[in-house]
Amino acid sequence: MNQPAENQPGQPGQQGPSGNPGQPGQGSASLAQSSPTVGTFRERDGALEWSGRQETVRIEPWGPDAVRVRARLGGPVLEGLPGALLDEAPVTEASVKIEDARGQLTVGALTVEVDAEGLVRFLRTDDSAELLTEERAHFWWPGPRLYTPVGNGHHRLEQRFAAYEGEKLYGLGQHQHGLLDQKGAVLDLVQRNAEVTIPVLTSSRGYTLLWNSPAIGRVELAGNGTRWVADSARQIDYWITAGQPADAQRRYSAVTGRTPMLPEWAAGFWQCKLRYRTQDELLGVAREYKRRGLPIDAIVCDFFHWTHLGEWKFDPAEWPDPAAMQRELTELGIKLVVSVWPSVSPLSENHQLMEQRGYFIGTQYGPMAHADWPDKEVASTVQVAFYDATNPEARDFMWSRIKENYLEPYGITAFWLDACEPELKPGFQENLRYWAGPGLEVGNMYPSENARTFYEGMVAAGETEIVTLNRSAWAGSQRYGAALWSGDIGTDFATLRRQIAAGLNTSLSGIPWWNTDIGGFHGGDPDDPAYREVMIRWFQFGALSPLMRLHGFRDPGMPLGPDMTGGPNEVWSYGGEAGTIMEKYLRLRERLKPYVLDVMRAAHEEGLPVMRPLFLEFPDDQTAWSVADSYLFGPDLLVAPVLTAGASVRTAYLPAGARWTDAWTGVSYEGGTNVTVDAPLDRIPLFLRDGAALPIAE
Repeated sequence: MNQPAENQPGQPGQQGPSGNPGQPGQGSASLAQSSPTVGTFRERDGALEWSGRQETVRIEPWGPDAVRVRARLGGPVLEGLPGALLDEAPVTEASVKIEDARGQLTVGALTVEVDAEGLVRFLRTDDSAELLTEERAHFWWPGPRLYTPVGNGHHRLEQRFAAYEGEKLYGLGQHQHGLLDQKGAVLDLVQRNAEVTIPVLTSSRGYTLLWNSPAIGRVELAGNGTRWVADSARQIDYWITAGQPADAQRRYSAVTGRTPMLPEWAAGFWQCKLRYRTQDELLGVAREYKRRGLPIDAIVCDFFHWTHLGEWKFDPAEWPDPAAMQRELTELGIKLVVSVWPSVSPLSENHQLMEQRGYFIGTQYGPMAHADWPDKEVASTVQVAFYDATNPEARDFMWSRIKENYLEPYGITAFWLDACEPELKPGFQENLRYWAGPGLEVGNMYPSENARTFYEGMVAAGETEIVTLNRSAWAGSQRYGAALWSGDIGTDFATLRRQIAAGLNTSLSGIPWWNTDIGGFHGGDPDDPAYREVMIRWFQFGALSPLMRLHGFRDPGMPLGPDMTGGPNEVWSYGGEAGTIMEKYLRLRERLKPYVLDVMRAAHEEGLPVMRPLFLEFPDDQTAWSVADSYLFGPDLLVAPVLTAGASVRTAYLPAGARWTDAWTGVSYEGGTNVTVDAPLDRIPLFLRDGAALPIAE
């Protein structure tokens, strides 16, 4: 490895002599620049640094075939800022070379070049092909990195990269735009119900990039360039790796943390609705599943089961004997999952103490952050506060209430973390103040820190099976045992179609435990034949999703409040024909459990997703990169959901490089072609790869 070297500024427009390690070298700068600068290079602790015009850019190895890039105006890069990367980078062989007024760092398959003016370029090591390069906004000003002061040492940060013809871009969390390839999209980097920001991007050019900042902002994937924006932060920070998508998933999960192993119960069927109002109602549903001989592994006790919001305990008027309920469910082999919200009513016994100790999210210019919400014993809404999940002491206090009210007395170990964006009304992050920093700088990390509360609490309590169901997530949420669902969505075929892309992009964002409300959330009449068709097709998709969970606010609904519930939402609620078909897929899921758990182990051990875009397994098939209406469930099962009303056939693309067998008929097809197969109402097209043996047919 080279010794520290510095390249001193030379004359603009002149090429200086080559510099040997430890000796100065000169470079050139373009007179087109507003203030031509040839910066200074040095090697420091195995990293390559460039400094010029008060800016420091630090590039360091961060795992195999990967680097972390940080850039700051006004001094050296800062350590310890909030981010998704684990504290320690995997030990990696790397080399730094500084010569000819150019710096170069090579880490396995990735080589990074920095020119005299600080322009960063990423290359594939074996053939020097360009993967990605920074790009100036204009030949005069600004450059590829822009720092616009917003006060107190924070800047509005912009990082620009070049655009490439034909490039396809995936990931970025979960969105409801229906796009798998998001090239051309502009996405807000902010957490909202059903819109989940996880700022990691996979490119068809052979790289994956994590924008390692929880700041509120946006990413623009335009035809004339890619731009990442943080509205207010202290430095640019991103991580990039070279390689095919499957390798990139392994690298990314290694530096942000891998998911635990999914417990066996969670691989089965979850039953819930909005909402079971009493202990008797919930137990009645559980007993009926068992009476009918139907598989069921979990049932959810949803919101308003509490005394007051933020007391995190059962209301004895509606849940008089939780211990007896838990005992009976355990005997039936059903896991109880309990809804926990991060909001705290002023009527809660915990509110005063939490306020005095500073455990709530604050604001920059006023009182604590609030949202209006119904609570028991009041006729109107109240202004609820939110515990600050970025505060370690607030996390400890929150967990102490969960432990005392759910875990210790009843053995409840599974939690539904609803409204964990958090659900502010309105969501003005610029006015929020968290323990970890200003809202604009750290706001996106809240759902991950909320999941951390439960993960660390469960680990400390000696629990080894940890699953939380979350409505939002951020990069690294998976390491805390966080499953994600797609939020409060519609109940029609158009919405169902959008969930395929949403799930696949979530999978490429490092979250392997993902699901939807089967049937959608907002409405749906169980007696309507048109909706029954939606439910059947959605149920088939749900059976072949990473997690299988039936939920929704069915008609007839009631106004929001402590007494509310929705219509029936059990498999027998949709009539005889629909119920028979749904039962068929309950049993299919049960037969597939061993396979599901095998795929979940690959997620735990290697970071590979459960729900996979076709190109993850077949990156050399160019057509596979454009298929947005089907997917692989693990390596061996291709799923082609029926996504239109009245359809009885389905055309699906089978990737080249494998032979595929229709799991229902046994007919085989060579890959690399579209096939059209029968898809009557009781059948979702499924194809087995290269003779794989899975128990699809009964």
